[in-house]
Amino acid sequence: MKILILCNEDIASNYALNMLLPKLQQHQLTIRSSSRVGAKANNKPDALKWLTFLEQDMFNRILFPRLTTEKKNIEDSNALLNFQQLAAKYDASYETLNGINSETAIAKVNEIAPDVILSIRYGGILKDKVISVPTHGVLNLHSGKLPDYRGVMATFWALLNDESHIGTTLHYIQDAGIDTGGIISMSEMSVNHNQSYLWHVLGLYEEGVNLMVNAVEQIVNKTDRELSANVLLTTTPQSSEGSYYTFPDEAALNTFTEKGWLLATPSDILQLADKFS
Repeated sequence: MKILILCNEDIASNYALNMLLPKLQQHQLTIRSSSRVGAKANNKPDALKWLTFLEQDMFNRILFPRLTTEKKNIEDSNALLNFQQLAAKYDASYETLNGINSETAIAKVNEIAPDVILSIRYGGILKDKVISVPTHGVLNLHSGKLPDYRGVMATFWALLNDESHIGTTLHYIQDAGIDTGGIISMSEMSVNHNQSYLWHVLGLYEEGVNLMVNAVEQIVNKTDRELSANVLLTTTPQSSEGSYYTFPDEAALNTFTEKGWLLATPSDILQLADKFS
């Protein structure tokens, strides 16, 4: 099956791909990434600027360029791999693709002709022309429980709201609504008050990617039995209730800190960096 994976150029997407691609290597994989989530803003709180540096610039601009792309070394390694190494190891085409709804981008997606699109943290809102391309639809792994935590940084808001558990939701993208499509499955993990926001975000993908793998397996099994596309995956419609969150402002970030939470710690970054070859 031809699978187009949409992701973002951040460490959480990379971490998720390191767990996802080995489980999909029997398929024809294509990876396209956005360079950021949301519009570029110069007036972001300093804490969010620092988090962006940790999640993107430190890895993409400092660590990742230092890693070898020699295929033999990649294949022999059990370490985490950067985006280019993952593409080389799993014979996947990899490019940055912003402006997913532009005519140029739509033409590129049509050229790929994916059977299914899998989205993990992709930075753009997909609209009808892109959504209609894959035969079996677009599946998005949202790092929050739906419909209660639509939008961005769902994990941050769940921790701020004193939730005891956080989770991921695999759902269809059926229109340009944000995190509104039918729910396929969900995962859950306990909150650990001794760990940071970043630790929780990364931890979500250990079970979250399995939701995607299971969904792909169901699609393959049912298409092999020549079932029609509209019965491949059972979904639960989302309630019209719930909450939508955007990036936190200075007040929310201050409250987060006052409650004893940290966005990330030096040990988070060092331990993660040590896992790359």
